[in-house]
Amino acid sequence: MATCTGNVSITSAPGKWLAAVVFLCCTAAAVAQQPRPVVVELFTSEGCSSCPPAEAYVGQLSTRSDVVALAFHVNYWDDLGWRDRFALAQSVERQNTYARNLGHASVYTPELVVDGRSDSVGADERAVASALAEPRSGVPVTVLIRDAQVLVHVGAQKEAPGSDVVLIAYLRHAVSAIGRGENAGRRLEEFHIVRQVLTLGPWRGEARTFHAPVSSLPPEATDVAVLIQPFGQGPILGAAAAPVAERPE
Repeated sequence: MATCTGNVSITSAPGKWLAAVVFLCCTAAAVAQQPRPVVVELFTSEGCSSCPPAEAYVGQLSTRSDVVALAFHVNYWDDLGWRDRFALAQSVERQNTYARNLGHASVYTPELVVDGRSDSVGADERAVASALAEPRSGVPVTVLIRDAQVLVHVGAQKEAPGSDVVLIAYLRHAVSAIGRGENAGRRLEEFHIVRQVLTLGPWRGEARTFHAPVSSLPPEATDVAVLIQPFGQGPILGAAAAPVAERPE
């Protein structure tokens, strides 16, 4: 067993990961002293003429260290003239769950969900500013890419609700030439485009380390984000992001 500052401990890890996991545990103590980042999720489509301003806003947010901004492209616009190359069924499933949780009868684009707690139409800067201004204690989360693994450490938090540890792989930036549909003839600049959503496992308040092979990520993914979210996709408790700087040869 290895123990680091803050009484965070680990019990089992392959030898080649041990130093990395100890580093994650120690980093978690420092992360716990900082406000957690606000998570902004945009549900969007290349076929929606109202979406480009919201996607540009995600681009602005993507430069901030206190925000984890993610763009989930949905596929229900695909039959209306243009097939979005980034659309995922997982994005639609996630948006439908939010609709149920937030009491909506239907889904729409562009929809901005802040911290899994509230939503707004389009690029609502006031909603994000309000979330950033509020006190944000949360679960400490650290992410590290080492030895072809994505290593995620979640710190301990007493009486925390049972939660999913969700790993999201995303593409940092892309430009798309749109040939048909509402945005025909436009070149759309897109940011933090979600390419995969994967649940690493449950977390019930204990200090715990999760891992996933880098090879399991989509080849176009440049970064990963980790969300700690109560079962049923409740309000987000913790988040972190890191670049995928290491790929197996």
